[in-house]
Amino acid sequence: MTAAPDTWTISSAADAARARSAVARLTAHAPALDRARFLTDLTAHLRRCLDEGGAELVLGSRDADRLQIDVRPTGRPPHRLTLTCPQRPGGDGADSPDLADALLTADRDTGELVEQLDTSREEVDDLRAKLDEKEALVRLHREELHETNQGVLALHAELDAAALAQRELLDAERAARAEAEKARGLLTFLADASAAVTASLDHEAILRRLPELLVPEYAGQVDVWLFDDERVPRGGGRPAAAVAAARTGRPKHAAGHPGGLPGVDDLPPSVLAPDRPLLCVPLVAHRMLGVLTLTAPGPRFDPDTSVMLVELARRIGTALDHARRYEQHRDVAEALQRAQLTDLPDVEGLSLAARYLPATRGLNIGGDWYDAFPQPDGSLLAVIGDVTGHGLRAAVMMGQLRTALRAYAVEGDGPGRVLTRLHRMLRHQQPDLYATAVVARFRPGDPTLVWAAAGHPPLVVREPDGSVRVLDAKPGIMLGVPIPYEFQEHAVDLPLGSTLALYTDGLVERRALGIDPGIDRLTEAMAALSATELERDLDASAQSLLKPLLDDSERDDDVCMLLCHTIRTPGPVPVPSPRSDRGAVRTQAPDRSVPR
Repeated sequence: MTAAPDTWTISSAADAARARSAVARLTAHAPALDRARFLTDLTAHLRRCLDEGGAELVLGSRDADRLQIDVRPTGRPPHRLTLTCPQRPGGDGADSPDLADALLTADRDTGELVEQLDTSREEVDDLRAKLDEKEALVRLHREELHETNQGVLALHAELDAAALAQRELLDAERAARAEAEKARGLLTFLADASAAVTASLDHEAILRRLPELLVPEYAGQVDVWLFDDERVPRGGGRPAAAVAAARTGRPKHAAGHPGGLPGVDDLPPSVLAPDRPLLCVPLVAHRMLGVLTLTAPGPRFDPDTSVMLVELARRIGTALDHARRYEQHRDVAEALQRAQLTDLPDVEGLSLAARYLPATRGLNIGGDWYDAFPQPDGSLLAVIGDVTGHGLRAAVMMGQLRTALRAYAVEGDGPGRVLTRLHRMLRHQQPDLYATAVVARFRPGDPTLVWAAAGHPPLVVREPDGSVRVLDAKPGIMLGVPIPYEFQEHAVDLPLGSTLALYTDGLVERRALGIDPGIDRLTEAMAALSATELERDLDASAQSLLKPLLDDSERDDDVCMLLCHTIRTPGPVPVPSPRSDRGAVRTQAPDRSVPR
């Protein structure tokens, strides 16, 4: 091989070996692996060039850390090889004295490479062992992650199940709350409606109240069939369901579909109302009173509402029964009382007028009474009294007292003696019953008035000149109080033209004010009376006297008043007007106002 300092001509295998040996010496300080790759690549190129006719090997750059070699095959483009090679040795890369040295050098390089490869293999084995450990750790973590994922999936499933259960509980709670609110509303309505129908003792008022309570929320229409009511229904007949309810005593439901209402029998739709369901409920107290027929407010009756309506019908039946019983007792008591209030007598020199007004609340009949009758000696006794309590017993007791008083008066006893004997009779025969009374005696031609009182409000006198005075002498005890007592008589001058007022406490007493303000109002009203009217029409004066005291007022007690007017001028005795005496007894319903 003939070569310039940096060029070798390659024409034989020996030339190629020498060139490779020279390059090997030049790259002695390069990294072994890189150097081996570089030399292997160079040898392959040189062998390829020898097969193709030879080549030139040109040493390129020689800087401090880089070696560049160009292989230039004959007739082909050159191939450049580069290698990072620090501390390259000096010299021009002269030929080695023999190929043996090159071969030994190559074997040494191969040995070094093998050692490096063994070292690298050990490192690789260590790395592989570490990698196996890492893979085992990764597998362990993968298994843990899988188990964690399974746990997370199970937790999500449990959370979904818990969320579903919570939604179901919330829905159930919401439904329960709605049912509770509905039940509360039905119970509240039942209580309010029961209070409304039981507050009145007038069965007509109860019947008028029902549509106001039930329509339109609980019923489209309301009809009440009372067996003792002869009025013909608007449609001219009763639904078959109502007749069946009256016959069997069980609630009936008539519609084109089953109602499914608790305790209610289903029937075909009614001919009178084929398009609307009907609920017919018997009205029962101690006996069957009638049937309540309700038209559904919508397409059907609600089961819970129907239970409430059946219970309300039971209470309506009780209220109607109480009202009918009350009306019967009231009618009997009024008839008895009207029989007790006799006509006032015609007496020379004295005109009489009376008023009796029952209480506007309660049973409407009490124990108030008035009476006026002559005695055997020609005198006249004017009486007014009040038995405690109301109702039939008070009216009966009032009749007994009136009869006993008249019997005692026939014997000629004065007012004090009559009350004493009446007190003794009541104390022994009715120890738990009390009464008040006042008895006044008029004698023809005698201006002296004699009276006695038993726990009664004082008499009021209007003088001829219009002045008014109260005869407030101390009254005795009430009749019937369980102690012996002798009633005293009182006397006072009563000029002609005077008017004496006897009255019960219902005229002047009010719960919030007491009795004294009422007596003051009575004296003012009597002072305002016309003297001419008192002489001409005492009955009209009595009516005028009541207006300022009772006009448009509700009364818890009966009102009874007796006016006695001594006639100033002789002449014919005034004839009482048609409104006096028994005509003054009120037989209308208790909520009417004072007659005008």
